Order: sequence, then C-alpha cells, then structure tokens
Amino acid sequence: MRIAILALAVLGLAAGCGGGAEAPAAAAPSSGIDPAVARVVEDWPLPATQPGSALPDLARAADGRLLLAWTNSQPGRRHILQFSSYHPGDLRWQTAPVTIAIGQSMFVNWADTPHITATADGTLWAHWLQKNGTAPHAYDVALSNSRDGGMRWSTPFSPHDDGTASEHGFVSLWPQSPDSLGIAWLDGRNSAAAAAGGDASGRDAVDAGHADAHGAVAGGAMTLRAAVYGPTLRRSLDTEIDASVCDCCQTSVAVTARGPLLVYRGRTAGEVRDIMATRLIGDAWITPLRVHADDWTMPACPVNGPAVAAEGDSAVVAWYTAPAGVVQVRAAYSDDAGTTFALPVELDRGEAVQGRVDVALGDGQAWLLWLREDGDGQSLWLSRRSPDLATEYQRLQVARVAGRGRGTGFPKLQVANGVAHVVWTDVVDGVAQLRGARVLAR
Repeated sequence: MRIAILALAVLGLAAGCGGGAEAPAAAAPSSGIDPAVARVVEDWPLPATQPGSALPDLARAADGRLLLAWTNSQPGRRHILQFSSYHPGDLRWQTAPVTIAIGQSMFVNWADTPHITATADGTLWAHWLQKNGTAPHAYDVALSNSRDGGMRWSTPFSPHDDGTASEHGFVSLWPQSPDSLGIAWLDGRNSAAAAAGGDASGRDAVDAGHADAHGAVAGGAMTLRAAVYGPTLRRSLDTEIDASVCDCCQTSVAVTARGPLLVYRGRTAGEVRDIMATRLIGDAWITPLRVHADDWTMPACPVNGPAVAAEGDSAVVAWYTAPAGVVQVRAAYSDDAGTTFALPVELDRGEAVQGRVDVALGDGQAWLLWLREDGDGQSLWLSRRSPDLATEYQRLQVARVAGRGRGTGFPKLQVANGVAHVVWTDVVDGVAQLRGARVLAR
C-alpha cells in the first residue's frame, strides 16, 4: 500500500498529502453509470461541463437546495472555484456556474478540497486553500461568504492567525446557528515550530527517505482546531480540540439535535489511527472518544478520512480502516447524537476497497458510498440501509469510473426527497471531468 506523502502532479493539480502519479485512463461511456441498474440509477447532468472540472463538494441547505462546488483547473492557467445550486423538487439547476474565487496562488489538491455550505439566514459560505510560502505543504485556509446568493463574495480571510508557513486544511463547515458558521480544520502550526527547532518527530513521513519521522508525536504533531464566525465575521470559540491527529485525513461534521458532531482520524504516540468523535456542547467540545477500537497501527497517514451524517439524535459514521492488514469499510450507528456508538457494520473488505467514503441520512434511511478499484478499474458503490445499519435494503454499483488512482478524488453524496444524489470526478483521456447520478430507492 503506497501511503507516503509525495509532491507530484496529478492531472495538473498540485499534489499534497498522498499525491501520486495517475495511471492511464481507459475509454468510458458518457456517464459511467452501470447499464445493469439503469432503472434505479439515472444520469444527473451537472452544470460543471468544462474539462478540468474536479474536486466536488455537495451540501444540502436548510431550504432543501443542493449546493455543488467544484474547482476547474487548466494546465498553466489559474484555478477557478465555482458553485451552482439545484432544487430537487423542480429537478433543475437554479443557477449557472458562479465563480467564488480565482487565482494562481490557490493550493489545489486531490484530497484537501474546498467546501460550501449555507446558514439558515441565506448566507453562503465557502472555503479554499491559499499557498503560504515556498514549502510544498505550506498553505492557509481562506474563508469567504456571500449574502446575495453568490453574486458577490466577501474579501477572503483566514480562520487561523498563527502566521506559520505550515499546512492548514482538511476543513469541515457547518451552520452553528441561523446566522453563524462553525469551521474545523487541521492545523500544522506545531509541526512548523518543531521543524524550526530541528524536531520533525510529530510530522508524518513525507517519503521513504523520512523514516525517522515515524517517531513519537510529542512536540510537533498536527492538531485539530475549530472556531465560530457570526454575521460580523468576528471569531469566537477558537479552540484546539485535539493536540495530535492524522496529518492528511479529511474531517467531517454533521449537526445533531444536541449540537455539531465532528469526526476525524486520531493519532496516538504508538501510531494508532482510529476514528475519533467529539461534539460541541455550549461553548466547549467534549473529550474526543473513539467511534470503535479498530486499533489500526499505521506508520503514515492513509489520506482516507471518515464521513458522518445526522438526523435528530441519530448519527452514522463511515470510515476506511485496515487493522491487521485487512482493508475494510466500516460504519457505526449512534442513537444519542454520537455520545456512544454501536458495534460497527462491515460494508466491504479486500484489497480492492479504496474507501473515500461518504454517508447521508434521510427519510428514515442511511445511504453509504465508497470506491473500489480492481483489475477492471474503479467502481462506485452504494448501500441503502435502515438507520441503525442492521438491515440492508439495496446495494448497487452506481458507476464504473474510467480514471485510476488518486485523480478520481473523493465522491460526494446527499439525499433529498428520497433520492440519493451522487457526484464524482472521472478522468478520461487524461482530463478530469465531473459526473453525477440520481439513485432511486427501489
């Protein structure tokens, strides 16, 4: 398993954590949707039609709209972050592609991608990454909002002010209140301080030549931080949640009836990298606890974070793991907003399992999405289950994906009106492009 963090190009995108060379793409049908499930899975045409569009995010607003954000990158040209909104009831896109940000200093990465969300007052919020210095993984989080449906965006600002040329990213956004935003991110300020002092012990190995970076995490680990921003963009509740976390795994958040539930991959001094969960209660985050004791000991970051969804007190977390070398996708259910979790359900296992999971809860059902890759290429799979995960109603291959390796990134999933909406990156003839599908419950 190749997990080293390399600074290589993937489809013209700046590689970061876990970057790697892309295998040649095979020819693919226009949608990639499996013909065997055509009556259940239908093509979902997306407004992101320009070649080079990739790195999707899909969020559901309080009014039921789906918000799709993506990055368009062309070799030797500027990166463009765009979005559009979709109304599931009308089965139509409400807006043509709208540009959020544009520039050559964006840090664009297959795993550390932009996100979009909306608060109940109608404000849109988006984040992206900006280069900070010349080091390969020195970049900041840039955050901006729009109060007019995305036509105008505020001057971008950073939720962190440590001023270090270090990695800041793997962001989660959530509506903290009708007019305020919560944001969590991985923060490398302590890694930078340790490196400046000649101690990189807390930093994951960058390549095979940095085996000494697998040591103890004290004094230089990646941290998990969070903050809240109101309508005046004043920062509050700026908190370090965990002083040692996995460097390059995505975070994920869902709002429960008891507050936002944040999940991420932890990292102990013994290099155990299990999934952790914490919830914001009032002004404080509760002590993070393991979703399940996988006891996966791993000497470097797998670049494969968890996903969480919630509805009331119900919450489901899905994740990739490989204890004792057995690759698996697991999911666990909580009926108390993430305070405790039942034993996990195994969704898939074997060397073909890539993970890159997503999960959604809606209409009394749980939907779980993950990626596989075997000798025939990549495939996107979906399981529809009871909310407690005990009963599987439906399992199907949503699509065959022409691209291979990391260039296909992380697929995204949302459920609206009983229909699962899926978006993913494909790579055809070396060019990234977005695909979409709607999956009916049958």
